[in-house]
Amino acid sequence: MAIRLKPEIEALIERDVQRGSYQSSDDFVEEAVRQLHDQEEWLAENRARITADVEDGYASAQRGELLTPEEVRSSLEYKKRVQHPKA
Repeated sequence: MAIRLKPEIEALIERDVQRGSYQSSDDFVEEAVRQLHDQEEWLAENRARITADVEDGYASAQRGELLTPEEVRSSLEYKKRVQHPKA
């Protein structure tokens, strides 16, 4: 498979390879594709729930049930602790 990249993308890849995180541009591209694939797979598996959550949030906002910025931050911090207890 041959893939053509814009020069500015090639330069980004080369910069990251030179930083030492990857052995070659092939390694970099393989990792990038793997991560993108995992992200797309997660989105596909969770699309219905995400859509429902967005719709629920919009309906709540329409009813005037909004959270303060502090409540949002607190909720996100709690979710982080529950999902990643060692983080």
